[in-house]
Amino acid sequence: MLRSSLASLIVDLNLRRTLRLSSPAAHLSRSSGCVFAPRHSSQKAITFRVQRCRPHHRVTPSFSSSSYPPPPSSSSKVLTLPTVLTLCRVAAVPLLVATFYVDGWWGATATTSIFVAAAVTDWLDGYLARKMKLGSAFGAFLDPVADKLMVAATLISLCTKPIDVAVLGPVPWLLTVPSIAIIGREITMSAVREWAASQNGKLLEAVAVNNLGKWKTATQMTALTILLASRDLSVGWLVASGAGLLYVSAGLSVWSLLVYMRMIWKVLLK
Repeated sequence: MLRSSLASLIVDLNLRRTLRLSSPAAHLSRSSGCVFAPRHSSQKAITFRVQRCRPHHRVTPSFSSSSYPPPPSSSSKVLTLPTVLTLCRVAAVPLLVATFYVDGWWGATATTSIFVAAAVTDWLDGYLARKMKLGSAFGAFLDPVADKLMVAATLISLCTKPIDVAVLGPVPWLLTVPSIAIIGREITMSAVREWAASQNGKLLEAVAVNNLGKWKTATQMTALTILLASRDLSVGWLVASGAGLLYVSAGLSVWSLLVYMRMIWKVLLK
């Protein structure tokens, strides 16, 4: 019995020495199967199966990854469903420009359909990001970029084809003036928001999207949809309503810019 106890003590000392050499952060559990669990979750669990042999125990290490799930892939965090919809909106910009210069009714139909689909996905990706909690930093950066690309491409395309007014004939500046106001406002606000993000939280809150900006976006999308759909039609009242809404959107753009600037000025004076 003394010899058996001495052999068990030697095996125990050998196990502890092996543990210190292989994994100093491990914990020894003396049982029929000894499990050495590391302190850090990034390491795999080391399971020691004890096989009873004479005159001593033989320990065979085996690595098991079932205890620790693999880390999530970084691509799954970037390419979420809302982000994929936003990327599709960016990819649709050259397609919209290409179909705009196609003659015939189907060219106008295709251009209008692409723009309406882009407007719907603009709302849908934001809804899915909030509802399914799929928001990401890349998606937050890409969403306004996609919106500005689509709107700017549509405005510039419309300016290349002047609208015919019954009394005055073609008027090249009719859509150019509100287009400059809208695009200029978007460029200015992008620069202001980037500057505010590098300053402090109060400035960033001052340039957050408000109801005035939402009304601007709604009238802008409606006006552009009407102008795209009626560009080859001789429907005077429809073209006039689209141009009128575009001027309303330009006015709201300039007004919202002045409101943002006033709020920033108030924060800076405090």
